[in-house]
Amino acid sequence: MALLGIIADDFTGATDIAGMLVKGGMRTVQTIGVPAPDMALDDIDGIVVALKSRTIAPNDAIAQSLDALVALQARGCRQFFFKYCSTFDSTDRGNIGPVADALLDRLDAPFTIFCPAFPANGRAIFHGYLFVGSVLLSESSMRDHPLTPMTDPSLMRVLQRQTRHKVGLIGLRTVQAGATAIREEIEVLKASGMRHAVVDAGTDPDLMTIGEAVADLALVTGGSGVAMGLPANFRRAGLLRAGAADELPKVDSKAAIIAGSCSAATLGQIATYRGAGGAALELDTGAICDGGDVANQALDWAGKQAGPALLYASAPPDRVKAVQARYGVEESSKRIEATMAAIAQGLVGAGVRRLVVAGGETSGAVVQALGARALRIGPEIDPGVPWTATTTASGATIALALKSGNFGAADFFSKAFAKLP
Repeated sequence: MALLGIIADDFTGATDIAGMLVKGGMRTVQTIGVPAPDMALDDIDGIVVALKSRTIAPNDAIAQSLDALVALQARGCRQFFFKYCSTFDSTDRGNIGPVADALLDRLDAPFTIFCPAFPANGRAIFHGYLFVGSVLLSESSMRDHPLTPMTDPSLMRVLQRQTRHKVGLIGLRTVQAGATAIREEIEVLKASGMRHAVVDAGTDPDLMTIGEAVADLALVTGGSGVAMGLPANFRRAGLLRAGAADELPKVDSKAAIIAGSCSAATLGQIATYRGAGGAALELDTGAICDGGDVANQALDWAGKQAGPALLYASAPPDRVKAVQARYGVEESSKRIEATMAAIAQGLVGAGVRRLVVAGGETSGAVVQALGARALRIGPEIDPGVPWTATTTASGATIALALKSGNFGAADFFSKAFAKLP
């Protein structure tokens, strides 16, 4: 029986938290969507259900998340975690608040925390305000996100607009006073009618302390950072086994990279890869939206490259907005994702067995197109991004690295292949 069940609102976020659990010694599988009752999930401590629910209608996100919760309960999970992005990606309609409310109601639980902090990737929370590096969230590149622009750095204000429940704060001074102080503050907030609390964190030790403090909460919510403290709770209870948790099967060496994210981090990684002489092809998003045969043209080009080929639809904000203005946000996103998915299918069909995908929405489209049902989590490439292994619908065993657009060092693409045995 599994110990910890995670419901993640996108695919790269799911891989991110799964990697965190593996680093903590939990054998972890990421399922693509809600796992069927007959799916074999043996020898597993943590199950991460990867949904594609971040930007869909709130009622649909709630329904999918509750289905995931039921499946995880059937697997015997003792605690549950709702995973969202470390930049709290959402709109005033949700989906973070509505999903958290629904999960709490179904679990009949009185309280949960919200902590998207991830210091290793520059995300920190002070007085309830989220910082990205040295600037407020609203001053970061997230203010120009094409689907979930984040223009308010106050997590308490953002969350309060999404929930009918009162939102409190557990400040950094309380966090640094230790796990007992956090638990005592939770009781104070509950007594005052709070059901939600944003929790400050600026360092990994802060997150470890928070993880220890929430051992008895039925539901925890946050980014993957706060999950780093959860494996130790199960270890203290004598529930984790010894031995490596990140071993993956070996795969053939043919490799490729697909990038759909338009984040500043991914754009920098593309520039670094190109600057180092890597084979790279920018896809014409206008032609994609006009119905051009961009996928087959890209595959023809990729088949002629000697090293890992990078195919990308990533672009700066002004170009993204121009495409969206002409074709519509939803329609342009749908057509670009479909093209990236077709490219992934063609690459695997041509023998690619090591594939890096950049961008949460792109990763979701690729994984669904390949027909993968579950990912075994392996070694970390950069904070929040591990290698995984899966079997496609065609029966091919491949290694996949699903990278959040905002994650990874500048040399991530070349580093990824060096990290895989």
